[in-house]
Amino acid sequence: MQDIVYKLVPGLQEAEIRKQREFYHKLGMEVPGDIKGEICTIKPSVEAVRNGETKAEDTSNKESTEEKQEEDHDYHRSDEQVSICLECNSSKLRGLKRKWIRCSAQATVLHLKKFIAKKLNLSSFNEVRHSKEKVGLDILCNEEILGKDHTLKFVVVTRWRFKKAPLLLHYRPKMDLL
Repeated sequence: MQDIVYKLVPGLQEAEIRKQREFYHKLGMEVPGDIKGEICTIKPSVEAVRNGETKAEDTSNKESTEEKQEEDHDYHRSDEQVSICLECNSSKLRGLKRKWIRCSAQATVLHLKKFIAKKLNLSSFNEVRHSKEKVGLDILCNEEILGKDHTLKFVVVTRWRFKKAPLLLHYRPKMDLL
């Protein structure tokens, strides 16, 4: 929405950036990097459009590639987040140093299994890491084993319905039943 306003009102973006820089200079603080970056990346494209040097299609392509680059480096931070408490449910495994994590709601139970196995240096995980075999852990919610393809959002909605955050999950070594 802000981009549309900047395109409709000539000089507004440059004026806002200038005011932000003056504000930080008055306080004696360093100008944040994103404001410096905005000046470098936006001004040339705005001036070029004003001078008629580029076509509207070219600027839209530049904007879309910049947006793609931002999305590529987002690492799912803009996704809905889930707070999780991971507790060990077995005497055979040790607990995690940091049992509280916050991650994307789109992460799966398999991601959690791999995370736990990596943090605990489980050899069974390292041996099957590159194959299609299952990681040697079970993750449970309300004493129910979760499927490896379940997203955390699905787990919260179906297994943790009206309970408060964080989502409490237990892990243990996989129990193979014959």
